[in-house]
Amino acid sequence: IQISDNWPGYSLDLFTYPQHYYGDLEYVLIPHGIIVDRTERLAKDIMQDIGDNDIVVLCVLKGGYKFCADLVEHIKNLSRNSERFISMKVDFVRLKSYHNDQSMQDMQMIGGDDLSKLTGKALLCVLLTVFTLFCKDIVGTGRTMKVLLNNIEKYKPKMIKVASLLVKRTSRPDGYRPDYYGFEIPDLFVVGYALDYNEHFRDLNHICVINDHGKAKYRV
Repeated sequence: IQISDNWPGYSLDLFTYPQHYYGDLEYVLIPHGIIVDRTERLAKDIMQDIGDNDIVVLCVLKGGYKFCADLVEHIKNLSRNSERFISMKVDFVRLKSYHNDQSMQDMQMIGGDDLSKLTGKALLCVLLTVFTLFCKDIVGTGRTMKVLLNNIEKYKPKMIKVASLLVKRTSRPDGYRPDYYGFEIPDLFVVGYALDYNEHFRDLNHICVINDHGKAKYRV
């Protein structure tokens, strides 16, 4: 689903959201209900593609935890109602990439169990946002994926698939495209659905665009 650069979004007055964020948001970019429905469709696609394999799910924290939990639950529901049972194990890593609203140059992968257990396994990496550049047929993504894949490819998993709820159009190419993604969005700083601004807005169910007042209010 592609959201155009001139998409005005939804008025905040049409939805409920935490009162302590009143005055901090521009508009709702993607309502929670649409996120849920789209995530269910991604789960179906993943099930069809790699459902014959036991899956190790690697969730990229902190922003990816809610999308990962919902995606895994949808896959489990599909597995329970089909002839193919999927065994899934979930692990977590963290890649810190922002200070205030600016992307940092250096990132490091933190956490995760013994990644040697990934050898020979079907791996599904789940994160919330991937940065991309669309120029004719050339597609690139952000440094987050470079850091992540460089760390896990050396363990030689059977396959690596990447699922991201958001793909963000930017002018920064890095040479990767996720296998599954829910929405292609403009280069906007978005919050909600576990995406944060300095640890705020994770409790916001909708994906919204933060305004200048919100940035100033929660700047560190």
